[in-house]
Amino acid sequence: MPVSFPELPDFPWDSLAAETATARSHPDGVVDLSVGTPVDPVPEIVASALQEAWNSPGYPQTWGTPQLRTAAVDALGRRFGVDGLIPDAVLPTIGSKELVAWLPTLLGLRSGDVVAIPDLAYPTYEVGAMLAGATTVRVADDEPLPAGARLVWLNSPSNPTGRVLGVEALAARVAEARALGAVVASDECYLGLPGPGSEPVSVLDPRVHGGSLESLLAVHSLSKTSQLAGYRAAFVAGDPTLVAGLLAVRKHAGMIVPRPVQEAMTAALSDDAHVAETRQRYDARRAVLRPALEKVGLRVDHSEAGLYLWATAGKPCRETLGWLAELGILVAPGEFYGPAGSEHVRVALTASDERIEAAATRCASRL
Repeated sequence: MPVSFPELPDFPWDSLAAETATARSHPDGVVDLSVGTPVDPVPEIVASALQEAWNSPGYPQTWGTPQLRTAAVDALGRRFGVDGLIPDAVLPTIGSKELVAWLPTLLGLRSGDVVAIPDLAYPTYEVGAMLAGATTVRVADDEPLPAGARLVWLNSPSNPTGRVLGVEALAARVAEARALGAVVASDECYLGLPGPGSEPVSVLDPRVHGGSLESLLAVHSLSKTSQLAGYRAAFVAGDPTLVAGLLAVRKHAGMIVPRPVQEAMTAALSDDAHVAETRQRYDARRAVLRPALEKVGLRVDHSEAGLYLWATAGKPCRETLGWLAELGILVAPGEFYGPAGSEHVRVALTASDERIEAAATRCASRL
């Protein structure tokens, strides 16, 4: 009997083979700013917690330890002013991408259902809808949500643009989604990296939700703020009823975060010092790279927060991608994130200080 796998788009980064080869041929080596993967060391306090829990022969709790869930609630309160969240409404996930990809399926969406995503969006929002058989509709921030939407994705600070939505904009979107009876999923993976002068807000902030967490889910990752991409450490929090439903399905599916990783997450969520250091590190890299790109004629839009610079030369993104590859700098074409990104490239700040300086120097060489 033939097997029929879901029809999904090609994995975007597989299309960068030619540009990758060009960038790697640079005499001083490639500066890879294409994927937002951390390069800095895992904080010692986190690594120690993982090591201490190495002898974990039994099955871990799908729900996460009570200490982990409490640490998540406390961290959201300290860092982002979240109030009214309870530990029972927190659920660890195997990285945030896994949760994003499977959320429509876990919520029971199917063919005919509509998932609304930002017009410029992380590709996995669309892939998750496709896995469930649902339809994706891209919606700009100033456009109304489509009638019949059952799931609405928000993302602030944005990947790829770094744009931050304020309290009023988020509250308006939440109210609009609730009027449609839709679940709101807010991807807040970059919330802990505000950038100088910006103040990102969680959808779980009382100023946004008006005193009720009903229909709201916030997705948080430790990959960016704590350098834990390799640990696959994240969690979802919000409406207790929704979280309980996700937990029930995930128990059956075996979607469980390993116990040593849960202990590492607890340590990371209990310590704000390393998060502040991470933020300062990326702010410094932004301060080096942004003016260097602007001096060679690229306009940087938004990019006030998060890990990326959203840049354009006013040309098709593949042309800009190729030009930078000739300098040994590899970036991501904006078309990966939707048609509205056809003239932009996404430049990640996730490279060492030395590589960021190298990229700036190479840009200066073209002046």
